[in-house]
Amino acid sequence: MSERRTVAIAAGIDIVAIVLFVAVGRRSHDEGGNALTEAVKVAAPFLIALALGWLAARAWKTPTVPTTGMVIWVVTLAAGMVLRHYVFDRGTALAFIIVAGCFTLLFLVGWRFLWEWRAHRT
Repeated sequence: MSERRTVAIAAGIDIVAIVLFVAVGRRSHDEGGNALTEAVKVAAPFLIALALGWLAARAWKTPTVPTTGMVIWVVTLAAGMVLRHYVFDRGTALAFIIVAGCFTLLFLVGWRFLWEWRAHRT
């Protein structure tokens, strides 16, 4: 698989992980309003933070390595919460931070462990 394709796949999986996080959260809280508009409002700070995480990790160099995922996760969680609170004027209760941290850790880092495990098996 080409490096460019691997980077695109990794970025796509990370974006899907954030969108899934938002979709599950909105569904579990039975939030109203226009589903698409409200989902974009909730996802925006985390998608921006995800881009910052990719820059901080220089993820395009080793996009599927778990340590790259750890950097992406830390930056995405921290910057996402800061953006959510100060720029998007939304809540950042401790329980939300914990749940967001666990979910995004599992989905931003977890798939990289699976990728590495599969690569070592073949």
